[in-house]
Amino acid sequence: QVQLVESGGGLVQAGNSLRLSCVHSLYTGSGYQLAWFRQPQGKEEAFIGAIQWSDRSGGFTYYADSVKDRFTISRDNGKNTMYLQMNSLKPEDTAVYYCAGSSEWEDYYDRPSSYKYWGQGTQVTVSS
Repeated sequence: QVQLVESGGGLVQAGNSLRLSCVHSLYTGSGYQLAWFRQPQGKEEAFIGAIQWSDRSGGFTYYADSVKDRFTISRDNGKNTMYLQMNSLKPEDTAVYYCAGSSEWEDYYDRPSSYKYWGQGTQVTVSS
């Protein structure tokens, strides 16, 4: 059974940085798709970014326009880990951040419905 475990959330002041990690058990040999979503309290999930990887094609990374200048997604296949580096954090970045995964590449990588596997979420709170 595929498992995703996020970590790295916490309380941070505006302007500072935070790095989230997502340890996954997706088989890296045949490729995978992983994404970050976030859900502010009382609001719907919002796409942050996604990464698609296969040994044959390499990696492709996608970002939501709202975060692409501040957030960076990276991966370490040797550690089965995806990262979300968040810089210049703002109070409006406060949310529960989720890691989501799929063992196949999906056209609609920005939709929660494209992902079968989800982590438990990690809270990020940005104070002003």
